[in-house]
Amino acid sequence: MTFHSEVVGSLLRPPYLVEARKQFESGSMSAADFKAVEDRAVNEAIALQEAAGIDVITDGEMRRYAFYGHLIDALAGFDKYGGWAIPFRDETGEELVLKRPVVVEKLQWKRSMCAEEWVYLRSRKAHAAKVTMISAQQAAAYYDPEKSKSAYSTRDAYLADIVDFSRREVEELIRLGCTYVQIDAPQYAALLDPQMREGYRQRGSDPDQIIDACIEMDNAIIDGHPGITFGIHICRGNNQSKFYASGDYEPISRIFTQTHFSRFLLEYDDARSGGFEPLRHVPGDRFVVLGLVTTKKPRLETAEELRERIKEATQYIPLERLALSPQCGFASTMEGNRITPEDQRRKLELVASVAREVWG
Repeated sequence: MTFHSEVVGSLLRPPYLVEARKQFESGSMSAADFKAVEDRAVNEAIALQEAAGIDVITDGEMRRYAFYGHLIDALAGFDKYGGWAIPFRDETGEELVLKRPVVVEKLQWKRSMCAEEWVYLRSRKAHAAKVTMISAQQAAAYYDPEKSKSAYSTRDAYLADIVDFSRREVEELIRLGCTYVQIDAPQYAALLDPQMREGYRQRGSDPDQIIDACIEMDNAIIDGHPGITFGIHICRGNNQSKFYASGDYEPISRIFTQTHFSRFLLEYDDARSGGFEPLRHVPGDRFVVLGLVTTKKPRLETAEELRERIKEATQYIPLERLALSPQCGFASTMEGNRITPEDQRRKLELVASVAREVWG
C-alpha cells in the first residue's frame, strides 16, 4: 500500500506520564505501576492518530525519555546526562542547552531497544505502524574523546558496536512482524548548515567525508531486508520548539542517491529548510514525505498553504511519490514543544485531511 500521511515519531507526553516517570525514577512507583501508566499513554497516542486519520502511526515514543532513549536505556555503558551540551535556539535568540548522553564503558546489550514498543503497538493498531530508531551518526554525538577513551580508543570503534547493535535490533523488529523502520538522523543537519560545515573544516574534518561515512553506516544497518520499508528522517534539531541548524538539503543531497532508504521524511516547515530544488536528486523509485506542518509553533497552517507547497514540490518530483507529515516529532524530549495537545490534534487532522484531498 502507498502511504500519504504519517507522523515523524513523538507526541506530547501527557502530564500524568511525566509525573509517573519522576516517581518511578525516584523509586516511589513500582515497575508494574509505571508500565500501566505507559500503556495508557500509548493507547491514547494510538487513538489520537487513528481518529485524525493518519495512514502510518507510531506509539508516540511514550516509553522514551527522549527520541534517543531506546538506545541509552537498552545498552549498558552510557552516562545518561554526562555528555557535551548542545545549544538550541529560536528566532528570538532565546537559548536552552540539552545535556546529551556519553559512552563511558564498552557497550553491552541489556535488552531490545524497541521490541516492547513494537509488540504493544502491533497488538493495538488498526492499520499501518512503524518504529523509530536513531542513526549511527546521531549516536556518534555520544562519544567524547576524553570521557569515552577508556571504553573505546576511537570513535570508529564505538560506532562499529553501534552499527552491530542497531542491525541486530532491525532484525529483531522484522522477526516480530515490523515492516516499516524509520531512522532518525538529525545530525545530518550539522552537515548541511554552512556555518557548521565550516566549523568541521576548521577542526580538521572534511564534512563531505563525514557524509560518506554516515551513508555507509546507515546502509550497513538497513541492507539485506527485502520487503521492509526503511525511512530516514532529517531535521535541523527539535527541542522545546527550538532548533540548532539552518540550510537547504543540497550539501547532503547524495543521501538521496547513495543511501538505500525508500522514504525520505524531510523538514520543510519554514525558510530554514531551503527550497525543494534538491529533490531533483531523488531516484525514481523513492518517496519523499514533506514535513510541511510545524510542530514548533501553535499556528495552524491552512489547507490551501499546504496544497500550494505540495504543488511547488511537484516541479522536482511527481505527486504520486510525495506524502505529507509534520516537520518533526512533537516532543523529541519529555518536555515537549511549546504547543498544546489541542494544537497537536488539529495539526494531525490537517495532515490527514490534506493528504486525503490531494491523493484520494
